[in-house]
Amino acid sequence: MAYAHGVEQVTRVKMADVARTAGVSVATVSKVVNGRYGVSQETLARVQQVIDDLGYEASLGARSLRSHRTNVLGILVAEFEPFSTELLKGAGSVVASTGYELLAYSGGGGGEVGWERRYLSRLSGTLIDGAVIVTPTVLDTYPGVPVIAIDPHAGPSGLPTVDSDNLAGGVMATEHLISLGHRRIAHLGGRTDLDSARLREQGFRQAMAAAGLPVDESLVLPGGYRRLTSAAPAHELLDRPDRPTAVFAANDLSALAVLDAARTLGLRVPHDVSVVGFDNVPESALSEPPLTTVAQPLREMGATALRMLADLVSGQEVPMHLRLATELHVRATTAPPPPF
Repeated sequence: MAYAHGVEQVTRVKMADVARTAGVSVATVSKVVNGRYGVSQETLARVQQVIDDLGYEASLGARSLRSHRTNVLGILVAEFEPFSTELLKGAGSVVASTGYELLAYSGGGGGEVGWERRYLSRLSGTLIDGAVIVTPTVLDTYPGVPVIAIDPHAGPSGLPTVDSDNLAGGVMATEHLISLGHRRIAHLGGRTDLDSARLREQGFRQAMAAAGLPVDESLVLPGGYRRLTSAAPAHELLDRPDRPTAVFAANDLSALAVLDAARTLGLRVPHDVSVVGFDNVPESALSEPPLTTVAQPLREMGATALRMLADLVSGQEVPMHLRLATELHVRATTAPPPPF
């Protein structure tokens, strides 16, 4: 170990270090690492023991130059936030069973159009054999790179995709509020460029129409899927004399912003206003009060996408569009509306 300015620096073990310690040539170590013939069992065992002792590992770049494969699958995300983190946990839970290693990557692109192309150009061919792309902005083919898309912006298209039933989830959330007796229901929407947000709003409108209830368009506001961007519209919805008795937020982060706004305005949830979210990220169960939400099977989505990618890289056929069911998790933020 070396030290620079008091910080411990980890020195990478090289093939020459293994050769020197084992008392063999670099060429012999290379044969052992690459599984080639011409090494006795005694020498192989000695070299392998040194490799284990020193913690030697060939670099991904060197591995790909030799075999044109890295045996690594990537998960590419615009940013690490609760939604993508749950997907990563699901992928990580099954990666050992695929025979591949896993690389999670974000270049801090912030989700601008085309971020996934830039990430793929940096990683494909030398670091990863294929990629799961989470909410890609452009659903298109990527020549020479096997790709599975999770919840793409524009919805299913020409790539194998995994998503959840956003339309049914929107209906489910709204029907739950209607069943409790709510009639004046607001919708704090997601990002207008995302198919998932459009489908959740469509589900809201569909359930309202089926119940014979009019939608007050002044109660339908965009929240942008973020707690910060949802803060102002959430406050606007609740700080009006004819406020809604319930809010269906397009994701949990937006729903948490509604809880923040209610707290600021001195409103009690669910006594004064009921709130339903969407996603079921861990924060939803830890909120005060715990959030009623429509659960996407996020970890299952991540696991399914990674298995599909492993199959695709191995030359197997995979489903083009796989849609998983959503379900309602009723907690403590929904109740019948207050009497007026």
